[in-house]
Formats: sequence, structure tokens, C-alpha cells
Amino acid sequence: MSDTVIQTEKLTKRFGDFIAVNEISFSVNKGEIFGFLGANGAGKTTAMRMLCGLLKPSSGNAQIAGFDIYKQTEKIKQSIGYMSQKFSLYEDLTVLENIRFFGGIYGLSNTQISLKSKKLVDELGLQQEAKKLVAELPLGWKQKLSFSVALLHDPKIVFLDEPTGGVDPVTRRQFWEMIYEAAHRDVTIFVTTHYMDEAEYCNRISIMVDGKIEALDSPSHLKQKFKATSMDEVFYQLARGAKREE
Repeated sequence: MSDTVIQTEKLTKRFGDFIAVNEISFSVNKGEIFGFLGANGAGKTTAMRMLCGLLKPSSGNAQIAGFDIYKQTEKIKQSIGYMSQKFSLYEDLTVLENIRFFGGIYGLSNTQISLKSKKLVDELGLQQEAKKLVAELPLGWKQKLSFSVALLHDPKIVFLDEPTGGVDPVTRRQFWEMIYEAAHRDVTIFVTTHYMDEAEYCNRISIMVDGKIEALDSPSHLKQKFKATSMDEVFYQLARGAKREE
């Protein structure tokens, strides 16, 4: 149990008569790469917002990094990193200004920020771009920088919401190498993606349909269970039964 960093029990979110997330129960372990999949309208985003402490559940229970989802949302926010495809960095700030800004938000000292800024820039090979506006960077570099910034405060869990959307295949592969490296350091990766080949890279996958988790297992076991040759086929078999859309 000590290795469990996310634990949910019948976690539910209602909006009036609409049940967006319907009694989902699952656990995620330290250092695991956990894929959280579902078609549009399945309830993924609502579930992720609850797990990040941004949205209060209607019922059910959850512990995130050892903290209660109802009573300790600020502790949860301090213990996690978050990155989305749509917004992670300020484009009108330079690379270094973004690192300093988020370091301050995460509560790092000036000394920590200085040390981590240099290390991050060196690791990403962004020495020449450090004083450039983020808006001037190629999308792939922005995404890699966003991921590194999400790890700046050494969180136990990083939530990645479709992090590789729109980037080229080579950059996607490099991004996943960064994910593997973080997981190797026992950071738990909770990732949503529309790319089914990326689902194959996860240790385990859950697939949501109409607010419920309809499948949860390793990619190889899911393919065996659904007699499929790819995660695309597994996803299609489950998603074609969906009744609702966004």
C-alpha cells in the first residue's frame, strides 16, 4: 500500500442530473506510467481536475500523494506537477523567466531556482535560447520545456493532459524518453493521449466510456482480452459503445 500514490474509491462528479464521472475506482503506484484514455465526453478531463484538487467530487473518496481530495487540496497541488497541450508556459516571457516564475509558484528558494534553472537549460541544450521568448521556440521544444518545468519542484506525480498533441513523431519519441527517465526516478506519470501508439508505452491503461472505467490493465493484457493486435482496436471496440459526446 505504501507504493500507492493515487487511490480512488467510487469517485463521482455530477453536474445537475448529468453524471460526468460515475463511481470510478483505481489505484496508481509510485513510478508507474498510467495511461488515462477515453473518447471525447468520456469524463477524462473532469476526473483529472478532481485528482489535481481543482474540482470537488460529488461523492466517493480519493487520496493523492497521501492527501485527502476533500480536505487537503492545497497539499495535493504542492505535491503534483501539471502540463497540458493547451497551456503550460507564458509565451511572452523568456525561457529563464518562465522557469523562475514557476519556481516561485512552486515555493522554491532563489538559490534553488538559480541552480535548477541552470541544470534544466543545460539538460535541454537551451543555452542559446535561454533569453529568447518562449513564443519563438518550436512546439516540440516548448513541450519538452513545459514537462521539465512541471518537474521543477520534484513532485511525486505529474499529470500530463495530451502533452504531445501536434508535435512531430521524432519529438514525440524524445518526449517519451523524458517520461521514461522521470518514471525511472520514481515519479508517477498520469497521462491522457489521443495517440494509441503512445498508449502502448504505458505500464497500465484505463479506458473510460460514458463516465465509467470500462477497462484497466496492461496494454498486452488488454490486447489479449479483446483479441486485438493494437490498442487502436481495443479502444475502438470499447468507444463504439459510447452513447454521449462532448
